[in-house]
Amino acid sequence: MNGLAKDGHDLFDLHYGDLARDAALPEEIHYISFTTDEDNLRREIKMTMDDEIVESGLSNVQFKSLSRNYFHISPVPRNWYAEETTDITSLRKRHEDREGLLTALGDTLSERAPGNLVVVDSLSDLAGAAGDTIPWADVNYLVKGIVKAAHKWDGLILIPVNHETLSGTQLGQLIDSCSGTLRFEWETGGSTRARTLVVKNFSGVLSTIESENIVKFETDLGDAGFDISDVRKIR
Repeated sequence: MNGLAKDGHDLFDLHYGDLARDAALPEEIHYISFTTDEDNLRREIKMTMDDEIVESGLSNVQFKSLSRNYFHISPVPRNWYAEETTDITSLRKRHEDREGLLTALGDTLSERAPGNLVVVDSLSDLAGAAGDTIPWADVNYLVKGIVKAAHKWDGLILIPVNHETLSGTQLGQLIDSCSGTLRFEWETGGSTRARTLVVKNFSGVLSTIESENIVKFETDLGDAGFDISDVRKIR
């Protein structure tokens, strides 16, 4: 959405309409991944969206991979995640690989997040590493630090996580640490399934939602885009 809006593309007007009066576009858009590369990301998104939207939208997204830092201490063969390099460059890359994953992520965010929109893909990867190479307390501290820094940076940082990879306590700690948490769930009714959006917490927004007595939104991803409805449909 932001990528299309940056160019003032007709596709943004077609699918999302005019930019809200009080809304401001980020200066830059960044996508940080621990395990994948840009080609894989584009291919995955093209499976769910029209190619023209993907190409136009992602043209304004800057991709950064931290896979070398993520996989370096794992048994995964180096040639699976690192490009072939010359001897001198290889030595430098190996030194970078030894840099801690959380340190590398922190440096990347410090460089790219101020005034910008950043997607970090994903906290599930860090949770998978926690306990073996990264203490869970460090992951929780990282999220708290990101929230604190984001206010100073005047940026927006989105960090998805698969809640099934976390314990109830860990998930509760993350919810308490973040400025806002949106949880997507599946609900079954008869022979159909509906995806709902639950606002677990959201500074400045949750109180308004509760005053309107709205608890769950039904969501739908169709030809018209992503639709959120406060009216539960009976099928």
